[in-house]
Amino acid sequence: MSITVVRDKETGVAVVTLDRAAKHNAITLDMARQLAATWREFRYEDEVRAVVVTGAGTRAFCTGIDRSAEVPQPSSPYTIDDPLIAIGPKANDLWKPVVAAVEGMACGGAFYLLGETEFLVAGEEASFFDPHTTYGMVSAFETIHMAQKMPFGEVARMALMGTAERISARRAYETGLVSELTEPGAALDAARRAAAVIASYPTEAVQGTVRALWSAKEAARAQALAHAPHLIALGNLAPERQAELFTRRGGGHRLR
Repeated sequence: MSITVVRDKETGVAVVTLDRAAKHNAITLDMARQLAATWREFRYEDEVRAVVVTGAGTRAFCTGIDRSAEVPQPSSPYTIDDPLIAIGPKANDLWKPVVAAVEGMACGGAFYLLGETEFLVAGEEASFFDPHTTYGMVSAFETIHMAQKMPFGEVARMALMGTAERISARRAYETGLVSELTEPGAALDAARRAAAVIASYPTEAVQGTVRALWSAKEAARAQALAHAPHLIALGNLAPERQAELFTRRGGGHRLR
């Protein structure tokens, strides 16, 4: 399985792991479907009161969709078929708190997940970046999700700088994207501890608080997401040109 779920009945915490370390936990189409199904199943599991989402290994939390995935697109400029659109908990109407534990790289499509968590815990060697513009793609859904968690200038710089720059875990902590820094490899344990505390509180109050937090930005977020498919359809280069740019990738990057 590429998605593993471990439930701790004693603490009420479930850990969802993107379990594809050899491929930097890149998401396949099957994994996307598994994630959506997992979040929806949690809605009916009263024994699960908080969730941690993480990636296997220490090299990457997730590097977005697997480049080998074939996703045919409709010809209309008014719609796209995005397999990652429902990989997050909020997209699946789950209002139980979700904490992210990040080690290594988190980039591109990873932000669909991170953008729908309540807060992030990261190891000191984690890094965040968005490669879309480098390869002729519009960063729309990713940017909108992260704009809920980062100052405008920070998310704008990350999206526009592409692969030339990565945000260090320290900088992410300074700007509020990351709520807690840990020693390398310790993010999951720290996230579990936080989730266990939350899970110990009355679940009605916890879920109501989660829902209230998201309602604060819900209208603007929903409006922005509605524009995303059109921006992508109009702004993305043709797939063959994207592939050409991707094969030319190389060079270093600055860690900020």
